[in-house]
Amino acid sequence: MSGRGDAAKTGSEAPEERAPTQLYLITPPRIDDLDGFADRLAEALDAGPVACLQIRLKDADDDTVRRATARLLPVAHARGVPVLMNDSARLALDTGCDGVHVGQDDTPYAEARRLLGGRAMIGVTCHASRHLAIEAAEAGADYVAFGAFFATDTKQAKTQAPLEILEWWQTFALAPCVAIGGITPQNCRPLVEAGADFLAVVGSVWNHPDGPGAAVRAFQHAMAADIQQSGGAV
Repeated sequence: MSGRGDAAKTGSEAPEERAPTQLYLITPPRIDDLDGFADRLAEALDAGPVACLQIRLKDADDDTVRRATARLLPVAHARGVPVLMNDSARLALDTGCDGVHVGQDDTPYAEARRLLGGRAMIGVTCHASRHLAIEAAEAGADYVAFGAFFATDTKQAKTQAPLEILEWWQTFALAPCVAIGGITPQNCRPLVEAGADFLAVVGSVWNHPDGPGAAVRAFQHAMAADIQQSGGAV
């Protein structure tokens, strides 16, 4: 999972080349049929490039999360897709995940890094805060996440993020940025054009009427169209 250009460049030194925006897939908040969902996950990952999978089962106990991870992680790893745990660095370590995504009310970034080590991938929720994003990136976060950009039924969003924050962030390129919140193939164009390195998606994939594979293909088509219209990214 990598973003656009080199990290730690600022101002006039910002990278000129922009890599294509990638999908960042998040599990639904509840999984009732684990084996059935593993098949749907395989369908999604086989349909097109996915940069990352986050296991996010917000209301599940730790044992349930461990069982889900044990079933889903091999599906992702067999396809070269890294897996992050939501919220809990300890669960990420216990289950063999590649890293963790932490919110502002979860394990602090520094503690997560101490527990997981330098090679783990750690992302940080920054809502719509420039200050939090700069703070996280300077501390060493592998990516910062902004949102929510659109209305979402997945969780109660604390903030609504403006498109301008993505444009502003790309002038710094301290770390890749993830856009999250109600993103669909139909509304993702402005986020791609504004500079999102990754689009974090949930319901628009798992609830797609034609299945998760069709959703991934629809996103890839929409993002490729954006790249062509913007003059060609490399």
